[in-house]
Amino acid sequence: MRTIAVIARKGGSGKTTVATHLALAAHLRGLKVLVADTDPQRSALEVFKARTGPGPARIDSSGPKLFALQMAAVRDGFDALVIDTAAGAVEDVANAIVLADLSLLVVRPTFLDLAAAIHTVDMVRRLRKPVMVILNHAPPPRGGVEPPTVKRALQALAVMRLPVAPVILRARAAYQTALETGRSAEETDDPAAAQEAAALWTFIEGFVFRRRAATV
Repeated sequence: MRTIAVIARKGGSGKTTVATHLALAAHLRGLKVLVADTDPQRSALEVFKARTGPGPARIDSSGPKLFALQMAAVRDGFDALVIDTAAGAVEDVANAIVLADLSLLVVRPTFLDLAAAIHTVDMVRRLRKPVMVILNHAPPPRGGVEPPTVKRALQALAVMRLPVAPVILRARAAYQTALETGRSAEETDDPAAAQEAAALWTFIEGFVFRRRAATV
């Protein structure tokens, strides 16, 4: 079993959107997936309440309970555990990072998100665990050229020496409208959002199931 922790110090970064889409992507490909929602708002659980038909298993949890939950998931034959963490909950996030095969740091291309990411990066480095940045809610390119905000964000992340996923999630309404019915963008009629969600899972799957991510 592989464990993915989705983290962000800044609220509103789209952490739950990323966590639920990854869990759904794995589920749609036939994997047995468990989502652990450690956010007190239980946003991930609310998403899946709206889903009709089969979907990932889900449970509310907290940082101190994650180790026991992970062991139980292994015994129950799960292929993947996706942990949706709470923004700013340092101890709970640290527990998730320690257990994860890969932590995904969700960042929007804004100054405040990048500033908040610095503190999370420091924690991940102290724990010496693999991390990957997901750039989320980015404006789409025009004429094949990235907007200045995206270019600046990528430059700032490069200065921090952080690996960045090559798949950027754009600001698309499909991500939110899909979650209103407990679905992934892959299950909507928006081909661009569906392609992004599928490509992100394919890339992340390559790290957690086929090779180790870099430790920063």
